[in-house]
Amino acid sequence: MEKELQGLLSRTALGVFRLNGQFLAVSEKLARPAGLTAAWWQVLGAVLAEPLPVSGIARAMGITRQSVQRIADLLVHEGLAEYRPNPAHRRAKLLAPTHLGRVTVARIEPGHADLATRLAAELGEEAFAETATALERLSEALDAVAASGPLAGPAAGAP
Repeated sequence: MEKELQGLLSRTALGVFRLNGQFLAVSEKLARPAGLTAAWWQVLGAVLAEPLPVSGIARAMGITRQSVQRIADLLVHEGLAEYRPNPAHRRAKLLAPTHLGRVTVARIEPGHADLATRLAAELGEEAFAETATALERLSEALDAVAASGPLAGPAAGAP
C-alpha cells in the first residue's frame, strides 16, 4: 500500500509540475501583447482586488518573498504599480496597481476569457470546477502536512 501511495504522490507531483510549465507558457503568450511577462501579470493580479505587502503576495503565490520583491520593484519602476503606506506595518509597504497597471492587465482579459471558455469546452464546466476544487484541496492538504512537523528525509550520512 505504501508503494501505491508513493506512486500517487509521484504522479500528482509530476502532473502539477507539467501543468505549471503549461500554465507558464500560455500565460507568457497571453501577457506578451500587453507588454507583461507571466510573472509580472501574476504579481499584478495578486493585488488587483486589494493592496498587499510583498510577503502576503509571496504566501498567496507560494514563491519566495525575494522573487516577489524583485518583480514588485520592476512594476513600480515601469509605472504599473506603486507602494503605499501600510497602516499595519510601518516598514512593509503595500503594493497596489496603478491606473496604467489595471489598464495593462485588462488588455489580457479577452485572451484569458477565450482560454477559460476553450478549457471549459474541452473538460466540461463541471469537471473544470471539480479540477479547481481538487487543486485547492491538494494545496491546503500540503500546507497542513507541512505545518504538522518536519518531513522525513534521508538518514544522516546517507547518500
